[in-house]
Amino acid sequence: MATVSRLGGSGFVAGVAAYLLWGLFPLYWPLLEPAKPVEILAHRIVWSLLFAVVLLAVTLGFGWIRRLSRRQARLLAIAAVLVSINWGMYIHGVNSGQVVETALGYFINPLVTVFLGVVVLRERLRRAQWVAVALGALAVLVLAIDYGHVPAIALTLAFSFGLYGLIKKRAAVDGVQSFAVESGYLALPALAYLVVLGATGTGTFGTEGTGHAALLAGAGVATAVPLMLFGVAAVRVRLTTLGVIQYLAPVMQFLIGVLIRGEPMPASRLAGFALVWIALAVFTVDAVRAARLRARPAVGPPRPVLAGRSPAS
Repeated sequence: MATVSRLGGSGFVAGVAAYLLWGLFPLYWPLLEPAKPVEILAHRIVWSLLFAVVLLAVTLGFGWIRRLSRRQARLLAIAAVLVSINWGMYIHGVNSGQVVETALGYFINPLVTVFLGVVVLRERLRRAQWVAVALGALAVLVLAIDYGHVPAIALTLAFSFGLYGLIKKRAAVDGVQSFAVESGYLALPALAYLVVLGATGTGTFGTEGTGHAALLAGAGVATAVPLMLFGVAAVRVRLTTLGVIQYLAPVMQFLIGVLIRGEPMPASRLAGFALVWIALAVFTVDAVRAARLRARPAVGPPRPVLAGRSPAS
């Protein structure tokens, strides 16, 4: 029992560390300016692959590649496109002064995941989950009115990451291996783009000093480390616990946007975020309650359990 407790404790610490690092991303990407978002994305992909290759070389090796099925390879190719959209949009949002909207994207991501479960997996939702999704949709409408346009950055982040989780779940490939394959799919066009930038003199790697070059290279480590920490947590911590921890990142991003970056937060916008937070509270309480009911020993005839787990879980 003591060993299990220690493993669970280390998993919880790893999960908190992963989301804390993700929450600090709005402070990192602006350090890479004057590089443009696409250049930053390309460096993030190339250095992520290098980091993953080195990590696999000293741990699992590469024999597992031969065991990948064609279906898994195709699914990971789709996942690579989705995660590149997510990464690129996030960098664009942060470096264009829209940190609060990027936080909104990750606040509504759990609700989008539930929505995808209904639309794609034909899952049935409990009443509380329907309430949470409806509140989330109302929040998007309120924020669209406040912004004067649909919050495209937030919705792109939420749906790209929700679909990414769905595809990853169906691919069923372990974390580091899938990360390496996804980076591998994206590395060639990313490297070609960086070569073109270097040849035309429009890139910033090597022209803005060694510190800037080191920060661009560090984007790969900054990408891989929280993903690996999350992988540790995912196998050692209960899903409901991870579901609560995941709100650390958008809360930090929201606070960075408002308190450090000085982004405006009028009452109408705050009302939209309040609806999102209420929806997440309903969603989280319902998930915890459902998990406790599933954990109870069965008494009498078995009762059907409505599907409620998100496709990205």
